[in-house]
Amino acid sequence: MAEITENSLPPLNKATLWGIIRQEISDEVVNALIAYYLGYRCNGDRQGWDLSSVEPSWAQEYPEPPNFIENRPPTVKLTRSIPAENKQLLKEQLGFTGYRIGEFTPRHTRRATAVNWLLSYMVIHGIPLT
Repeated sequence: MAEITENSLPPLNKATLWGIIRQEISDEVVNALIAYYLGYRCNGDRQGWDLSSVEPSWAQEYPEPPNFIENRPPTVKLTRSIPAENKQLLKEQLGFTGYRIGEFTPRHTRRATAVNWLLSYMVIHGIPLT
């Protein structure tokens, strides 16, 4: 994964979140967004990751940011980390009702999970949805 900085990522807003759902934003950028807001930062020498801002359970299991779109286990962990009161934010804040039968794949599910996690992060940290 390339160096992740806030300036290299799209803003957390409705357009970005819908872009993730509609697959207009690359998997690499989706993974970078999640990794950044989980606390992963590149070391200055770019040889590894600074995990000082990553929750210990994530840092121990994933010393490097995982690929959330390609792999189920980190997405399951992401889902479990969303507080119960934030589980429906995708529907409540974006009005997303799900994918249609026939267009629904694990990749779609993982992208929806990524958006719901980002929405939960925004609520927890007081970031307004614009």
